[in-house]
Amino acid sequence: MRFNYCPTCARPLTFRAHSGSPAVQRPSCADEACGFIHWNNPVPVVAAVVEHEGAVILARNRAWPVPFYALITGFLEQSDPSPEEAIAREVKEELNLDATGVHFIGHYRFERQNQIILAYHVSATGVIALGEELSDYKRIPPEKARYWPVATGLALRDWLISRGHDPQPLA
Repeated sequence: MRFNYCPTCARPLTFRAHSGSPAVQRPSCADEACGFIHWNNPVPVVAAVVEHEGAVILARNRAWPVPFYALITGFLEQSDPSPEEAIAREVKEELNLDATGVHFIGHYRFERQNQIILAYHVSATGVIALGEELSDYKRIPPEKARYWPVATGLALRDWLISRGHDPQPLA
């Protein structure tokens, strides 16, 4: 997110070094009395390798071009009791599936969106019904799954390796 003006007092922002990291220039309010500093911390996002009836479920968001499919993801909301409950909520919202097990895979940076991805393996049951954000899904046997070499794709790779598979990257 880029700010040109202070969201607290509306004065123009300047770039200044601050304690702890003098080499990093941060957008800051020019008014010392205001003191606003934009730290640009990453946004927490939860992601799920959804396992349903022995297959991995990948989905396509309505806003994405064909043929891109990925894991189920969503923002960690302030009201979520935990990241585990957040990803179970997302799986229910996006696929109408009930999480029967949620297990942490790892955390991954997604620099392009300034996000930190908290990835989980979610075993799920029920009948898939796509939520409003999705346009399609596909079922992939784990032994045939391929990963993309960034963020959620690395989570899929790590989960597949933990299950004894030798996943290959997408071309």
